[in-house]
Amino acid sequence: MNAIGWPNWRRLNQEGIVFAIAVLLFAAAALGLPGFLTADNLVAIVRSVSVLGILALGMALVIIGRGIDLSAVAIMAMSVAWYLQLLNTGTSDGLAFAYVLAGVLAIGLLNGFLVAYADVPAIFVTLATGSFVFGYVRSQLITQDAVPVPQGHWVELLGGVRFLDIPVEVFVFAGLAFLVFLFLRYTKWGRFIYFAGDNPVAARNIGIPVRPMLVLRYALSAVVALIAGLLTAASLHSINTRVVNSTLLYDIVLVAVIGGIGLSGGRGGVRNVLVGAALIGILLNAMTIIDIPLLYQNLIKAAILLGAIIVDGIINPRDEQTAQQGDI
Repeated sequence: MNAIGWPNWRRLNQEGIVFAIAVLLFAAAALGLPGFLTADNLVAIVRSVSVLGILALGMALVIIGRGIDLSAVAIMAMSVAWYLQLLNTGTSDGLAFAYVLAGVLAIGLLNGFLVAYADVPAIFVTLATGSFVFGYVRSQLITQDAVPVPQGHWVELLGGVRFLDIPVEVFVFAGLAFLVFLFLRYTKWGRFIYFAGDNPVAARNIGIPVRPMLVLRYALSAVVALIAGLLTAASLHSINTRVVNSTLLYDIVLVAVIGGIGLSGGRGGVRNVLVGAALIGILLNAMTIIDIPLLYQNLIKAAILLGAIIVDGIINPRDEQTAQQGDI
């Protein structure tokens, strides 16, 4: 309790609360929904959140550093669509991948440069670059919304890889989560992200390269989006660019924020992404089994996201520097 008798919300552990809710929801679904505890359904839950979790890892790197990346889904879908289009028109695999990787890095670096050096708010920069990537690739580089994977290509073969009957994307998610954990926890660059997110002015004053680190975060987010896109294409044997106009971007932010990554920067980590992904995965699977219409599923997710943002504002209040910077 504080001096006026209100509960001290800052001491609440959002991660613990969300984990408890996920456990309770899992138990309720296991008891009340037929087929929820079958092995196939449990694998489906983990598989469904793998790509979402990978994208949330990239988003987490940006949010922890006091930013946001609204171009992630556009980069994910359009880069892989261009890659597959190049393959289908006879471009060699190595050259096609080099083109796409260079384009992805260029967009990530452009995002970071405009935010770090031009002082344009990240929400506007990434919204604009996401729209540009979608429009340019769809109108100039590919011929249809859904681009198939060439038969026998390694992306198609990757989609069939399983270990202990668990799809490969689950292991890729786990591996990336471990790498991001090591990066944030045990490297100086990872610690710099927390310092810059918590207080960028103080971080700059003690010699931390705040602006170059900001550019690095957006480049990493773009590469993570490319990985997520390749796994999506491997699973579906194609990539549909219409996903850019879906609610996937909001789901990514939902996973990060509901897991406890503070929008004010400097707080959170991989564990928060895992907890958020677990809750959303269980929730979406339960709503699918119940056969709740997609319209109402989106309404429920929107309400949860709004609630998570309100809670985040209470637990991690924006300071004066955050308000002046205007990144979120």
